[in-house]
Amino acid sequence: MKLLNRRREQRIADSVIRDPEEHTVMDERGAVRSIQAADISMPADQLLELWSPMHLERLARTYWKYLSRVTLGLIRVAYTPTERAVVLIGRPLVLLRFHAPEYSIDADRGVVRWRINDGILVASEGRGADGYLEIDVQRCEEDDPSRVRVHVEVEIASFYPALATRIAGWFYANTQSRIHVLVTHGFLRSLARLELEESAVGRFAVPDSQPRTGAGGHGPHASAGVTVGDTPWAVVGALVAGVALALVLGARRRD
Repeated sequence: MKLLNRRREQRIADSVIRDPEEHTVMDERGAVRSIQAADISMPADQLLELWSPMHLERLARTYWKYLSRVTLGLIRVAYTPTERAVVLIGRPLVLLRFHAPEYSIDADRGVVRWRINDGILVASEGRGADGYLEIDVQRCEEDDPSRVRVHVEVEIASFYPALATRIAGWFYANTQSRIHVLVTHGFLRSLARLELEESAVGRFAVPDSQPRTGAGGHGPHASAGVTVGDTPWAVVGALVAGVALALVLGARRRD
């Protein structure tokens, strides 16, 4: 269920990447801070419709959905009443484990924050520490009163990557860090369509938009866990078959 009807799906806002000059830094202790940002210009009445705790929760769900979609469903998000786990297909391959999200919103700013607990990608120094991932949305006035600008930042802070500890900082910077930046930029650009996924939890959902499944919050399955994300095995199989065929043809040419 999208925010906009299918017949209205279009780019109705403008999204421009606005990363700070030093968007990804690692301190002497090995802690990473990375910020990706975008300015989204949209009609003022559209923002008025979207500015609510329910839509902030849906924005958070859209981020996880985008992550799952660009990885062909291999990366999924497992919800429980107390945590969110980013998993490779399923448990026990937990890449990142977060505490349940914290929300705050007022007239000009909305923030959703997931505090980092542990996971395969987290070094021992960062487990149960003060690291977090957050989406920060701030509304800014435009010269044209009929439009408004929203500044969106996706920040990961005090994150101790296991790759940097076990191998080398440069390896992390050129692998996991680059992938994170590319995925986050894609997510920020996708917001120009103003399509938000339904929350898997529905903590702030109004009765008419209550999701059918969920975990935690006030959803109908609040006491049960649920993993969100589907792997399109037909697509994955086709890609694997294509690679295998390319290897066979390459080997024949060499012969």
